[in-house]
Amino acid sequence: MRSTKFSYLAFFICLIYIGFCGFISDKDKQVYPRLGIVSGLTQDSLAYASGFKMIGESVPKMLSPALTDDQFRANLKKIKAAKCKVLTCNLFYPANIKIAGPEVDETKVLTYTETVLSRAQQAGIKFIVLGSSGARSIPADYNVVKAKLDFISLGKKLAQIAGKYKVTILLENLETTETNFITSLKSAAEIVREIDHPNFRLNADIFHMMREGESPDEIIEAGTLIAFSEVAEKQNRSLPGVMGDDFKPYLRALHKINYKGFIFMEGSIKNAAVEMPLAFKYLSAQIAEVYSEKKAD
Repeated sequence: MRSTKFSYLAFFICLIYIGFCGFISDKDKQVYPRLGIVSGLTQDSLAYASGFKMIGESVPKMLSPALTDDQFRANLKKIKAAKCKVLTCNLFYPANIKIAGPEVDETKVLTYTETVLSRAQQAGIKFIVLGSSGARSIPADYNVVKAKLDFISLGKKLAQIAGKYKVTILLENLETTETNFITSLKSAAEIVREIDHPNFRLNADIFHMMREGESPDEIIEAGTLIAFSEVAEKQNRSLPGVMGDDFKPYLRALHKINYKGFIFMEGSIKNAAVEMPLAFKYLSAQIAEVYSEKKAD
């Protein structure tokens, strides 16, 4: 009898110890940014098999007001059935709906935005990337200061709609080969800072930063304005690992600001079956290396 009691006591002590160790392990476990890929639902199964749990789609294909209600409902079924979570959509505004410069029709922009973000909420899509190079390009001789002030004013209204539908708009820094307005992380951060709304944040696109020769220090300067990040290799916009680019300087900047959000790969894919699993492993390894380092003061 005494032996049985001792066995029960030892068993419960072991359970307490294991639970305590598990608590310490969970508490001290390093949290890395989570990886996703902008490849669309046609690549959902392959993306999932490659290690991704999140995927990016596009507004024109999934949420656009040009889609009928029946087409949108069909999209909802595809999103629900997908193995990967559809977390984000890009290509927000088409080039014929201007959001900067002298041809902005604010009523048209806001009506369009209302439909897109309403549908995003129904689909469970949390982020809409605002790149839209054509929509935000301005005439070469246009007053940039006025364009910026007007865009901030419009952005505040877009942010209110985003807040209404619990979606976050992510302003993306683009490069000068794509647009002539907001072509650096620094300039994008200035606008997000002025709009000052939790549903209008910054997408730190590392690919565009590298193409523009922008320092990783700008990530540190932007700090908590950053709610998302995208990446591709510099030369051909290939997925990480294809050319072997080193992203660690930019990842260290993200680590320094304690960034633990999402990093999505957005690049050209020539051989998906080879490149997607390679990209997941390659960038995961660089993130693990950087995030295991002690932060520099």
